[in-house]
Amino acid sequence: MSNTDIEIVVDDPTAPEADSPAVTSARIVDVVLSLLLLALALTLGWDNWRTGAAWDSTGPQPGYFPFYLSVILGGASLYGLVAAFLSRKQASETFVTRAQLRRVMAVFVPTLLFCLATQFLGLYVASFLLIAIFMRMVGKIALWKALLTAFVFTVAMFVTFDIAFDVIMPKGPLEAAFGY
Repeated sequence: MSNTDIEIVVDDPTAPEADSPAVTSARIVDVVLSLLLLALALTLGWDNWRTGAAWDSTGPQPGYFPFYLSVILGGASLYGLVAAFLSRKQASETFVTRAQLRRVMAVFVPTLLFCLATQFLGLYVASFLLIAIFMRMVGKIALWKALLTAFVFTVAMFVTFDIAFDVIMPKGPLEAAFGY
């Protein structure tokens, strides 16, 4: 007979510290995101109004549907702003701590660099570097395992996309040296 109320808890040795100082509150994040979405809604609304957001004799103009979507987005943004200012609970609620933000940045920064490197090195070289660096730095995997895994994955991607399916992928100087 099993008891569904029993919970197995496994401690994560790499989990962020519980006493890490807060970086920002949930209210600040809600307000900033609501303001950004409101700015986007206003920009989209203005642009779609400019291209035509009315109904003419042939039907809706090009900006008709997107204009009203931007009105809905603007209304939702205003609702989010009001809810953020009226909420007493969120004022003290921590959104992210310094240790949590450090863990997020450990993934975000290399991923951003991967996107930039893809423009100059091509998809396959950038993927090789991303996988090898992630496995080594974040996963603490042995260097030879990280390099081997990155190489096998990159070759598998190349064979799958470039050879088997003939999909055009961003190429870099290494692929050009091999004639691709």
